[in-house]
Amino acid sequence: MCHQCSCRITREIRARISVRASSSVPGMEAAAGGVFSGDEVRLAQEASQKSSSPAPTIFSRVIDKSIPADIIYEDDKCLAFRDISPQAPVHFLVIPRVPIPRISEAKDDDTELLGHLLVIAKNVAKKEGLQEGYRIVINDGKHGAQSVYHLHVHVLGGRQMTWPPG
Repeated sequence: MCHQCSCRITREIRARISVRASSSVPGMEAAAGGVFSGDEVRLAQEASQKSSSPAPTIFSRVIDKSIPADIIYEDDKCLAFRDISPQAPVHFLVIPRVPIPRISEAKDDDTELLGHLLVIAKNVAKKEGLQEGYRIVINDGKHGAQSVYHLHVHVLGGRQMTWPPG
């Protein structure tokens, strides 16, 4: 990410990375092999209060390439890129170019796009060598710990996942 940028979203993401890097804090729970802290919940709650605002998200800036990302796939409907704070040996996101804030806000007209996101997740997972399996996650809203209000599909793999998550 841009180390010169002082925007609020970038500061929040850096703070989140910092929290994950110091994962020895008591009270943290395992989630998909990584850590899930009170800060994640706080960021999700703050983001949920801002979700109705028309301001672009960090993912909008990845799409328009105004900030760097390790893009591993793109087409006219979506983009896949590596997560900046991976929770598994392979962790990437698939996002639609059209800004849908939450999966729960997707319209019936979005059916084809939503299916496309999953097909691309499958194709990129195969390309990334995840033949033994992987996990697909979509967080929705405050209780789902969604911290960026632009629909995104997490694909995590490269190790044995445990159940239940989070």
